[in-house]
Amino acid sequence: MLISLQSVFNTRLSEKLGLWQTNTVVHGLGFLVSMLLFLIIRDGNVSKWNEIDKVYLLGGVFGAFVVYTVMQGITKLGPAYAVTLLLVSQLIVALIIDTYGLFGTEKVAFTANKGIGIAIMIIGILVFKLK
Repeated sequence: MLISLQSVFNTRLSEKLGLWQTNTVVHGLGFLVSMLLFLIIRDGNVSKWNEIDKVYLLGGVFGAFVVYTVMQGITKLGPAYAVTLLLVSQLIVALIIDTYGLFGTEKVAFTANKGIGIAIMIIGILVFKLK
């Protein structure tokens, strides 16, 4: 629910501010809320900073482009179709990560049911888009 709402809100905001200005506001506010919650909840351990693989910091970079591409998708395709494509593409990439055990995840066997499920979802997108 939050992904769909955020996507539409960001797109409406970008119509007035522009895409990268909106992206800056979104991530700036996200940082402030995250920092506030971190200060209140105090979970995690900042002292382990040196133990992390720095490639995983790219998640923040990816976030900027995720917000940008979702706003573009909603502007050009409409909210329902854009979010449908977003969710199915996320599922396909997650399936690839699981199947091959990428980025330190445990391998999960690819089964016919998973392949059929993805195929049905892709067919659903095609049916959804038919006019």
